[in-house]
Amino acid sequence: MALPSAPDPVKLFAALLWSEAEALAAARSRLAERFGAIDFEGPPHPFEETNYYEAEMGAGLRRSFLAFEMLISPDDLAEAKLAAIAIEEALRGPAGRRANIDPGYFDLHKTVLASVKYGAMKVYLGRGIYADIVCRYSRGKLQHVDWTFQDFRDGRYDPDLLEIRRRYVEQLRARPK
Repeated sequence: MALPSAPDPVKLFAALLWSEAEALAAARSRLAERFGAIDFEGPPHPFEETNYYEAEMGAGLRRSFLAFEMLISPDDLAEAKLAAIAIEEALRGPAGRRANIDPGYFDLHKTVLASVKYGAMKVYLGRGIYADIVCRYSRGKLQHVDWTFQDFRDGRYDPDLLEIRRRYVEQLRARPK
């Protein structure tokens, strides 16, 4: 009979959506205060798939990724999303949010994002937060699932995501046995 065991720690990251450099800098600073040292910061990518966020955050939206040095338990993902929501609210401007922050994590096999939106393929974590698997890692590359957001599915973020995963694997290897 198998007994429950603690999972390996996971690599926390955040996908940020923003239009003003000041909003990105403020979000970055608050995320570092909350989650510790940032060990990866990817370049900005144009975000043109939808105008859903424009009324709130303005035109010229971009997405960037940050990853944090400290590994966490996968159990902490819901709390990370709640902290991200609090940061979004603290940075709010007259039109609404100035940054959209979606925390997620890597384990050896998959990439998971936290969400407040229910969906058929999402798993409820508690406190109004769901886990959304966006891709899996197999044969040296990311394989995106059918329901993943188009901007993730088309592979434009793969270099950033693979670099975050590479750093995670190094951290796991360096851990004491």
